[in-house]
Amino acid sequence: MSDVTEMSATALGQGIERGDIDPVALTQAFLDKIAAHPMANRIYARVTPDRALAEAAAAKARADAGQRRSPLDGVPVSWKDLFDTAGIATEAGSKLLEGRVPDADAPVLRTATAMGLVCLGKTHMSELAFSGLGLNPMTATSPCINDHAAVAGGSSSGAAASVAFGLAAAAIGSDTGGSVRIPSCWNGLVGLKTTSGRISLDGAVPLAAGFDTVGPLCQSVDDAAQVFAALEGRAAPDLQGASLKGRRFARLTTIVLDDLRPEPARAYAEALDRLAAAGAEIVDLGVPEIAIPMADAGILFTTEAWATWGEAIDANPDAMFAPIRERFEAGRNTSGADYIRAKNRMAAARQAYAKASAGFDAVLCPTAPILPPNAEKLLEGGSYYVTENLLALRNTRVGNVMGLCALTLPTGVPSCGLTLMAAPNTEDRLLRLGKAAEEALRQPLHLAQ
Repeated sequence: MSDVTEMSATALGQGIERGDIDPVALTQAFLDKIAAHPMANRIYARVTPDRALAEAAAAKARADAGQRRSPLDGVPVSWKDLFDTAGIATEAGSKLLEGRVPDADAPVLRTATAMGLVCLGKTHMSELAFSGLGLNPMTATSPCINDHAAVAGGSSSGAAASVAFGLAAAAIGSDTGGSVRIPSCWNGLVGLKTTSGRISLDGAVPLAAGFDTVGPLCQSVDDAAQVFAALEGRAAPDLQGASLKGRRFARLTTIVLDDLRPEPARAYAEALDRLAAAGAEIVDLGVPEIAIPMADAGILFTTEAWATWGEAIDANPDAMFAPIRERFEAGRNTSGADYIRAKNRMAAARQAYAKASAGFDAVLCPTAPILPPNAEKLLEGGSYYVTENLLALRNTRVGNVMGLCALTLPTGVPSCGLTLMAAPNTEDRLLRLGKAAEEALRQPLHLAQ
């Protein structure tokens, strides 16, 4: 059954529905592949074979009785190591939380389990989720599928690697400033950033609660729609017949096109050509107000992060990789007044953005302006680490500070993604657009001539 580990989550669910795939044998195939994989220890923080096989056996019984709970009932997935798992360590990539074992599953995990998703284990991540790179010398640095010497992107680094290397059918991660979308981009996956507050964060180790979100990393938009629905305990949106004809997209010109490296720039230009060839209208859109909360990011994100973790960090500073610790410490001295002023400026910018983008189906930008950097060079720290981390997070952060939902799609150029951003709580509509865009991005470029 080695080939089943390369199938999409949707296809696996369909195979289970037809009776062609046994959920127990499927789960065992993934567990065997994980056990044999030379980089599995850099991808999974811990594997949960007993839980996985028990859940798979229950899924098989439901399938045999014609009582499957969802289209993904019996499909094995991975979970980022910040979602609480009962009786299984949840350490959020940090030595500060070493040995932390929750008593109960996070509500989102309980919901997904009730929908039949099988938990293979917990994946490595950036320390306390505070990096877009995925470099973690304190626990493990997950590899990028397109360059094993490069970082996978963060903070959901192991989540992306688990899917890209065929060690999970899909993965669940979190996104505070790009932590689902960056690793999805760099590993050729689809990643969905959900609207803040839409999926419960209870039982998820926090970074900045005002921006933290839960989202899937998948092989396709179909998979993302199905996993997203399972996380909410509902039916997935219908993506059939999705088309770009008559759709109107904004090409964001503020900030996100600055300092684009050559490969992301080429991939973005070709992606827009493909969308236009499929019938989409693409119009340039500048929203200068975005620059204000983007400049305030150091106040908005680090202040929340320091408020949550400052005492623990001060008590054991050597337990953290210095560049990560320094990012947290940047929030130490922010005054309450400065923080509130920054929040107010962000609220005003969100209003301006909503007004400017109201006439468009989605707003487009390159997911990341850079390719995944070399892990060894990043370990040297200094200005290179800081510059690459800030650039990695820059474009995705727009979606967080503007309070949007966002979807990154592979462009066909390795480690280069196209992002579609839409108004809050319009994920189902965004996924339908994403399905049409995904099909357009797979077409030969000559069709855009």
